[in-house]
Amino acid sequence: MTTKDDEPVDTAGSPAANAAPTTAEEADVEVETTKTDDPTAATAESPAGDVQADDAPVEGEIVDEPFTVHADEPSKVDGAAPHGAAAQGTTDDAHQHGLGAELAALRTELDERTRDLQRVTAEYANYRKRVDRDRALVVEQATGNVLGALLPVLDDLDRARDHGDLVGPFGAVADQLTTALTKFGLTVFGAKGDPFDPTRHEAVAHLTSAEVTEPTCVDVMRRGYLLGERLLRPAMVAVADPE
Repeated sequence: MTTKDDEPVDTAGSPAANAAPTTAEEADVEVETTKTDDPTAATAESPAGDVQADDAPVEGEIVDEPFTVHADEPSKVDGAAPHGAAAQGTTDDAHQHGLGAELAALRTELDERTRDLQRVTAEYANYRKRVDRDRALVVEQATGNVLGALLPVLDDLDRARDHGDLVGPFGAVADQLTTALTKFGLTVFGAKGDPFDPTRHEAVAHLTSAEVTEPTCVDVMRRGYLLGERLLRPAMVAVADPE
């Protein structure tokens, strides 16, 4: 009699045997398939090359560029401060030198403009003086021309006064005319006993006299007139010289 323990086991028809891998190569293929299907595992176990690929910039993303210190920029690294301070000092010296030169140029230009202003001011002052002098001379000449035309009238009044004809209302008019002409600067000169002045007197007669000690006007034929300091007409006189 044959028992169950003695029954031969059919390994080929068992389900467990069918599910287990038969060889080591099939087991390796299954492990690799599992790794490929799991993205989390691939990320965790990926080499350094995969990490660099993930760090690649995505389109539209702002990427911070590395800071680069150029040779011409002052270094902020410890140990480079003395060189930067020296460069800054040189720049300040150059700037101050430039300001000093500009200030000197401005002072020179200011001095030139001041001298020009002083010269123009002096020229203008001289011009005004010359104009005022010319204006006064023109006025004096015009006044002298008018008064010179009236001198014959004054001579007639003097002769009428000497003959005693200048009396009454006519004498008052003559005095008013003389006063009005005096206001314009007309001055009369020439009288008996005045010392002879050849610059003001016109001698028409000469004689000697023991009564004089110098040339003296002993007779006046026509009085002279001055307009201010200007000789308008000399006096016509007779001169007596000492013996």
